[in-house]
Amino acid sequence: MRDTELYRHVLGLESPWEVNRVELSAEGERIDVWVDHPRGTLWKCPECDRELATYDHAEEREWRHLDTCQFLTYLHARPPRVQCPEHGVLRVRLPWAEPMSRFTILFERLAVDVLGECDVLGASRLLHTSWDETWHLMARAVARGQAAKTASVPALVGVDEKSAGRGQDYITVVSDLVKGTVEYIADERKKSSLDGYFEKFSPEQLNRVAAVGMDMWEPFAHSVRDHLDDADDKIVFDRYHVMGYLTKAVDTVRKAENRALVAGGDKSLTGTKYLWLHSAENLPERHHERFEVLRGSDLKTGRAWAIKESLRWFWDYRLRGWGEKHFNAWYFWATHSRLAPVIDAARTLKRHEAGLLSYFAHRITSAGAEGLNSKIQAIRVSARGFRNRENFKTAIYFHCGGLELYPQTH
Repeated sequence: MRDTELYRHVLGLESPWEVNRVELSAEGERIDVWVDHPRGTLWKCPECDRELATYDHAEEREWRHLDTCQFLTYLHARPPRVQCPEHGVLRVRLPWAEPMSRFTILFERLAVDVLGECDVLGASRLLHTSWDETWHLMARAVARGQAAKTASVPALVGVDEKSAGRGQDYITVVSDLVKGTVEYIADERKKSSLDGYFEKFSPEQLNRVAAVGMDMWEPFAHSVRDHLDDADDKIVFDRYHVMGYLTKAVDTVRKAENRALVAGGDKSLTGTKYLWLHSAENLPERHHERFEVLRGSDLKTGRAWAIKESLRWFWDYRLRGWGEKHFNAWYFWATHSRLAPVIDAARTLKRHEAGLLSYFAHRITSAGAEGLNSKIQAIRVSARGFRNRENFKTAIYFHCGGLELYPQTH
């Protein structure tokens, strides 16, 4: 079999396309393949499929293809153009590549697989592409998936902010809590950040939203109220963030108490920070004995931890009335604890009590949100930093967007 016939099969080319030349550079570890078509070939207009004669050819272009053994392989052609009476002069569709791509469809499909399994730096090494080319491949996959996705509003919407860099550099992430997919990302964490998501839909579409799970960030709440009917009945404050307020309060109590104890020569709280951050059932077994001793001591930190743990029972109730009764009893205990950080946290939750009690109407849990949080954090870690915020957003859509990322073969 001649090399031209071999590469016609390797490239999956069909009439009228044929391979007319193959060049191998052993020194450069590269193979170049040129394809052409017979004179008189008729082409379909890419807009209306009308068959037309060749008008002219664009300049020769080059596409990266799958490697041949260890040799980088490149496809060359001069794309034909047609002159459609309705749509003007247009470049015809090419069977091996999508419009405006520098890679063949088969290479892009491979790139999606590789990028799904490792970070961009690792993918660039495996694919023998530059950093910028690899990000370009990921961005094309995301754009392709978003273009194919049908716009719809989830019944259960999740809203959260994520750190996108150092300091107060945030992005707003909107997710579908049922599917566990990221639906929208906006810069910063302002009211306008979330407004941009809701403004994509009509009032009729927004009526489909049954509940919005979120933290107690007022700009987000204001946005929900501006766009959804009966918003206060639909806002559900996320358990993960609610407990975060109490966990922070416990740590604040611990730090102050530890300073006072160390000043008196008592180091019993030194090095115990992470013991108090665990819930009772998640504490590693190797720490049980030490933690039981600490809990049995007359420590302010122990009282703060117990108050924090008591609130967790709120989400175990099936009926709103019992949940409300538990919260009121808990609030009395917390605000009479004489622990200022705990009292401040309790008062914050009291001001947002309606959003807490909405849980019993919708029973939104933080499981899906926490799963996305873990994925997004893993993306940040594996990327070892992003050259710009857009790359971070692209990576989140790629890994968490639930998109169809593959190019379609013609």
